[in-house]
Amino acid sequence: MSLSIELPEDVSVALEAEWGDVPRRTLEAVAAEGYRSGVLSESQLRRMLGYESRMQVHAFLKNAGVFLHYTEADLDHDLETHQRLGILPTR
Repeated sequence: MSLSIELPEDVSVALEAEWGDVPRRTLEAVAAEGYRSGVLSESQLRRMLGYESRMQVHAFLKNAGVFLHYTEADLDHDLETHQRLGILPTR
């Protein structure tokens, strides 16, 4: 999808002076809100923003002040995986 936004000249100038690349910052704002609200996944963010790894997505979300969607079930799964791999002792 291609999206075009009309901005008054003074608004455009002010945003460019502060942000530089207004289209990129706008894309990042949509991505952050999409993830925060649960509409977009990490994988979708990665593709949307052109990142190669989840760690880049995590860094982006951290910088944007957006918390990762990480549940207690995710933690339990990660702990079980670490134990199975011998990274953590069994409980």
